[in-house]
Amino acid sequence: MRFLIIIPAHNEEENLPFTLDSLQQQRFKHFKVVVVNDGSTDRTAEVIRKYRDTDSRFETVDLEKSTHQPGSKVVHAFKSGLQTQNRDEFDIICKFDADIILPENYLETLEQAFTHNPEYGLVGGLLYVEKEGRWVYEGNSNKHHVRGPLKAYRKACFEQIGGLRETLGWDNIDSILLENLGWKEVVIPELHVKLIKVKGADYTIRPADYYGRYFYFLGLNRLMAYIASSKEAAKAGSVPFFFKIISAYESCKTNKLELKISKEEQKSINDKRWKMLKKKWLKM
Repeated sequence: MRFLIIIPAHNEEENLPFTLDSLQQQRFKHFKVVVVNDGSTDRTAEVIRKYRDTDSRFETVDLEKSTHQPGSKVVHAFKSGLQTQNRDEFDIICKFDADIILPENYLETLEQAFTHNPEYGLVGGLLYVEKEGRWVYEGNSNKHHVRGPLKAYRKACFEQIGGLRETLGWDNIDSILLENLGWKEVVIPELHVKLIKVKGADYTIRPADYYGRYFYFLGLNRLMAYIASSKEAAKAGSVPFFFKIISAYESCKTNKLELKISKEEQKSINDKRWKMLKKKWLKM
């Protein structure tokens, strides 16, 4: 199998070398890397040039800086890199972040998983962050969900779900859509990927606004959005937080902000969330 790896990067001069070094050190060699320099103002371009000039597997795409919107910006950069490549030359399409360190057997293990399991549509490892000198499991999601920084899709699956959506919640939308099409999302727990920078550190949006917008762009109906909001408020131990999330959600609905998913896909997402809710909380 041949891997196409797209890495969006904005002002990642300190982190990007770790990511690209870990790719060069992979035991599996059949891959191509496209680093999308999304309007960086630091030395990110110089970092990319070093690898591009010495390793033919590395390429770069330069973009002018776009407005930072959680989710949509990174997918826009990813798509810009993908458009420069001939997909027919590849079997696996990856969207990696510019601040991760992969173990040397990462691509090799993914290749074996995809080869021996034709139903696998999305595969990845687990993210670990450094705390007090130790690398510990990030814990931001369940251990059956491939996180946004390390997505690897079988090309047929990627194309069937219509690629990635330029919207908040894209890395959950993909999981639901591919499952509805009969593909499997698989996390390989022994693959520990180090995440150098805490996700969301660059976001300026307030937490309540983030959740409200996230639930809206995920396509949740009012009932599911209110349930999800109550869960976040409970975790925060704040009743006012619930109303702030709902206010942001309702504002999106009132303004009829454009969704990047169809009515049919929205129904699939809500049905999936309801099934998960019944299984976890109602024991049904």
